[in-house]
Formats: sequence, C-alpha cells, structure tokens
Amino acid sequence: MVWDDIAATIRAETGTAFFVERKISIGGGCINAAYRIDGCGQRYFVKLNDAAKAAMFEAEAASLSEIAQTQTLRVPRPVCQGMNGGQAWLVLEYIEFNKSNAGSMGELGAGLARMHEATAPHFGWHRDNTIGATPQINTQNGDWITFWRDHRLGYQLRLAAANGHDGQLQKSGERLLADMNALFASHKPQPSLLHGDLWGGNIGFASDGKPLVFDPAVYYGDREADLAMTELFGGFSADFYAAYRECTPIDAGYSVRKYLYNLYHILNHLNLFGGGYRGQAESMMERLLAELK
Repeated sequence: MVWDDIAATIRAETGTAFFVERKISIGGGCINAAYRIDGCGQRYFVKLNDAAKAAMFEAEAASLSEIAQTQTLRVPRPVCQGMNGGQAWLVLEYIEFNKSNAGSMGELGAGLARMHEATAPHFGWHRDNTIGATPQINTQNGDWITFWRDHRLGYQLRLAAANGHDGQLQKSGERLLADMNALFASHKPQPSLLHGDLWGGNIGFASDGKPLVFDPAVYYGDREADLAMTELFGGFSADFYAAYRECTPIDAGYSVRKYLYNLYHILNHLNLFGGGYRGQAESMMERLLAELK
C-alpha cells in the first residue's frame, strides 16, 4: 500500500519512528493530489501523482534544495520521494500557514533580491524541470537571448503549433523571436537563481509571519523574469517592490521586457488550459512588436 511505503521511506530517511495515523486531503492544486499526514507526533506534506511524474518530483526537490542553499528565503524542506507501483510521491516538511504581518511582504521582497544574488556561470540549470505540467528545458547556454528564444518562447510556440494554435499567433511569434535582441540593447543580465514560477499562489507566510516560497521551477536567468511574473496575476504589495528595489535597482527597460517574460507563462497557460489565453498572448506580442518598430 502506498501509505505504508511512504511511512517506511520517511523512517529510513529521518531515522525516527513514523506511521501514518491520519491523512487529510488538501485542495488547491490542479496537477497533484496533496495530503497532510500525521503520526507519532509528526506532520508531513505529501504530493502524489502517477509514476510517470517521478522525475518531476525529483526536480522539485532539487529546486527547493537549490533555493535553501542560498539561506535567503524559506522553503519547505524536502524529506524524501519515491514510487510504489503506479504512483510517485514527494514528502516535504509541513508548514502551518498564517496571515502576513506588517513587515512580511517587505521581507519577501528583500529575500528575493538576496536570492537573485546567487549566480552561476551559465543560464539554465543542470537539469530540466517543469513549469506547471509542461516540461521546462534548462539546457545551459552562455547567452541569455539565445536561451530565452530557444528554450522559453520558441519552445512554447512550438507546443502551441502542435496544439493547433497557428495563424497570427505563430506569425507574430516568429517576428518577435527574430527581432527581440533589440529589447536588450542596454541590458546585460547575469545568470541569477530564479524561483521560476513566482505567482501569488506559490508564496505563503509561516505562523510568525515570515515569508516562504514553494512549488519552484528554478533555473538561472534574468532576475527580471521573476519580478515580471509577480505582476502577472497580482498578490504582491507595494512594500514587496519597494524592498526589492532598495536592495537592487530595476533597469528602466524592465517596463517593456516584463511583457516578454510573462508571454512565456501566458503561452504555457494556452498550451495547458486552451484557447482562452490566445487573445492575451497575441496582444502581448503586438505590444512588444510595436516597441521594436
């Protein structure tokens, strides 16, 4: 039984007694089943999916560890992962969420700025991971524009074509891929550690109000890509941006490039959830192409 195997793996990894005495289904995700499990005075957070998703869980655990090593923002600590027959699982530290306090969003902004100070020799990462349920290609490259063109926008546009989204979307996409260099005329980003999927649903606050982030899709890239996603769906206060800017000034060209970076996520939503995002993607492309005229 899967829960017996999960408990046995927890015992093996932690060296402490653990048996599942209670499990509670936790909603909120559209990709994995999620549970809180209790036993022997301990609690853990568990994600379940089919066995084909085992590599996704391995990459998520590695992503959380990559952020934790910076000692900047708190993340749930990976405990173990494994498979049982047709199911794969990831066990994480269980953190009880609470409301933010007056300083929480400022701490989040400052912590993100410090996390972005962690750099690497190349853009990308040592392994691929996922953005939502979509593969995210992280093949390392020394040139940011090439990386973004080939492994972010270009990849999503190819998926969109395979999903039947052709016509103007592809025509505008081709033009943008060919001319996007002009958006980086005075901007030379460093390979900074990115959360990679930083929207309001992937942040939280512990019982003491301290911020934490989870469900990352890390790679090393332009820090503006993380900032851009915080603006895509909202949920980040003025205190967050003020604290970030106090640590690290933002280049003026960000006001345009943020649409380039968020286009990646809107195309991914188009590929995952369907045509409702097509109009938004085409509008973002036209806005960017107008800047290139």
